[in-house]
Amino acid sequence: MTFRDTLDLAFRNLRQARLRTSLTTLGVSIGIASLAGMVSLGVGLQDQFVGRFTKSGMFDSINVLPGSAGQITFGPAGRGGGRRGFGRNSATARAQAQSDVPLQELNDDTLKQLAAMPQVRDVYPMIRVPVEVKYGGDSEYQTAAGIPMSAQGEGAFQSIVHGRFFANDSEPACMVSLDLAKRINEANPGELVGHQLTLNYVSSAAPAMMPGVLPTVQRTDTPCTVVGIVERETGPFAGGGGVTGLMIPMAKAREIYFSTVAAAQAATRDPGRMRPYTSAVVKVRSAQATQDVEEQIKKMGFSAFSLNDALQGAKRAFIILDIVLSLIGSIALAVSSLGIMNTMVMSILERTREIGIMKAIGGSDGDIRRIFLIEASAIGFLGGSAGIVLGWLVGRLINFGANIYIQQQGGTPGNLFSLPLWLIASAIAFSVLVSLLAGSYPAARAAKLDPIHALRHD
Repeated sequence: MTFRDTLDLAFRNLRQARLRTSLTTLGVSIGIASLAGMVSLGVGLQDQFVGRFTKSGMFDSINVLPGSAGQITFGPAGRGGGRRGFGRNSATARAQAQSDVPLQELNDDTLKQLAAMPQVRDVYPMIRVPVEVKYGGDSEYQTAAGIPMSAQGEGAFQSIVHGRFFANDSEPACMVSLDLAKRINEANPGELVGHQLTLNYVSSAAPAMMPGVLPTVQRTDTPCTVVGIVERETGPFAGGGGVTGLMIPMAKAREIYFSTVAAAQAATRDPGRMRPYTSAVVKVRSAQATQDVEEQIKKMGFSAFSLNDALQGAKRAFIILDIVLSLIGSIALAVSSLGIMNTMVMSILERTREIGIMKAIGGSDGDIRRIFLIEASAIGFLGGSAGIVLGWLVGRLINFGANIYIQQQGGTPGNLFSLPLWLIASAIAFSVLVSLLAGSYPAARAAKLDPIHALRHD
């Protein structure tokens, strides 16, 4: 018996029992839909969690600190002048800047060395300067964060609800968080874009830099135009350097920083000495290179840390979740495999005489076994394909309803179910495999039938 004859007989038998074949295939499709839906939920959640955190820049960033340090803490950045704060519940805030005296300093020269390392795509200092933000007759103390141009589209800057990102590094502009914008204009915070804020900060001026001459402390006003409003404030480990309520271009942040903390330090030491930064951020080309670059930075004498280990732990947790969801989804497929076995056994009873005739005219045990295995695998393939489609449709419906609820709660919608090609192929292959296993016993039973007894069977 040729292989084509075997295929023809197998599919003919399936067509003759269409209702039974359809019901068995439906059982397999429900099992595969359950399995694929569970796994696609785990994959979708992993993509949402890991993908968003990866885009945030948290796991391809390394925070670098000087080797050792003693802290100098500066007091409040000036008096509020009796002005009231933005918003009803605001109070007078205190701004502090910290400067380290390290053994291994972070200055412009060492930042260039870090930038020259392999797998490093960007290096910038983490600059925070205390300023008083003035708008109209109100004011509020804030910590202005220096933001590099490379942060565009990353972290908190993935979602700019109003306006835009900085046009260039020296633009006399600023961005504010949505919370700060609401405190300034509670009714319509988006109208703040295009308006001008005034940044008032303490600067030190000692023109002569003569020994024994104390630096002159003065307050400086700098105007900046609000060009964008960021949806949220991020933590201190974000890719943008950890934005605060107020963000300014890095070049302007350097200028303010040097005119306050660094200028005061230079006045008490060698004026020509390089001005150190308290910390810096090193951005690597991929999260996989974070650990290697971090070790190289530590060998240079700096302190360094990253959140890459947390990402690896999260991935391991999602692998365990996928396994658990797969086991739960496989229960329905195991039940459907019993349906396949029942269908094949019933087919043997109905076709006992036919099997005897095939053996009498020269059909081998292997030919009989192949016919039943092909029937089982066909049911598995059709059921698996239909189950993928069914699982995708159910996932879309659940995802649609879940996103409506998430939006009503003020969250950001996303794709909770992900059905990649590898999952589609694996689900269909697993369906065929389970069907073959379920059909192996009926196939072996059919192959062992005695042709004499089979021909006598009514």
